Amino acid sequence: MIKVANLHHSYSNDNNYSVEDISFEVKKGEIFGFLGPSGAGKSTTQKILIGLLPLQKGNVNIEGHDIRKPREELFNLIGVSFEHPNVYKKLSGLENLEFYSKMFRAKTVDPLKLLRMVGLENAAKKKAGGYSKGMLQRLVFARSMINNPKIWFLDEPTSGLDPSTASEIKKIIKEKNNEGTTIFLTTHNMYIAEELCDRIALINEGKIELIDSPRNLKLKYGEKLVKVEYREKDRLKRESFSMISDKDKKNLNNLINAGKIETMHSQEATLEEIFIKLTGRGLK
Repeated sequence: MIKVANLHHSYSNDNNYSVEDISFEVKKGEIFGFLGPSGAGKSTTQKILIGLLPLQKGNVNIEGHDIRKPREELFNLIGVSFEHPNVYKKLSGLENLEFYSKMFRAKTVDPLKLLRMVGLENAAKKKAGGYSKGMLQRLVFARSMINNPKIWFLDEPTSGLDPSTASEIKKIIKEKNNEGTTIFLTTHNMYIAEELCDRIALINEGKIELIDSPRNLKLKYGEKLVKVEYREKDRLKRESFSMISDKDKKNLNNLINAGKIETMHSQEATLEEIFIKLTGRGLK
């Protein structure tokens, strides 16, 4: 569906690369996450894939289309939700979607239906200039679905949203994916990546560190721990035991056999902990 080979990009047109020699493939029907801190090269890569930045070096093929020579057909297939809302502030939310729908030579979705999906139905006729930051984010997200894209590029789709609204946005993403939409998701939010993505690429300083499923990454790089609460002399104690250390396993078994344990939970490493372990920096 998406094939990227030896991609490079330099904003200064020299050997100072923002994206350096990265390669990956996105399979049809999967949610592929691009996970990394701000400035790692996530948005640069996405902008090249959608044609906002020129392809300087390397190869990019999207659904059989060479991005060096994109045809109109390609842009009818893709939808893009940007992190920073770019809408016409003097038009209403509904007018923004109606205007945008006219840019496609493909069947489009009813704008009111999309506004209803993201909770903006009551603000449909309100000028976008009066929208809050979260409302603008939802409007851009709704706009990205106007052509019912087969390939959907999402850049920080839940950024700035309250937990309830973010949950609804994630629900829509899952529904679209279940309908067969291929999704390229760029984010520094480890939780949304872990919840939504089939596979993720960890990118740092313009280079891909590794690509795998969240589960495989946690199994491979995360320390396997069991966190327990137990009673000792009427005092509640909390302790974590490694499932690799023979000593810890023996001590845990002693607690189990003594019947002292009140709660016990397996504890996995988070994607951020894995990223820090591999790169020495966080995802902020």
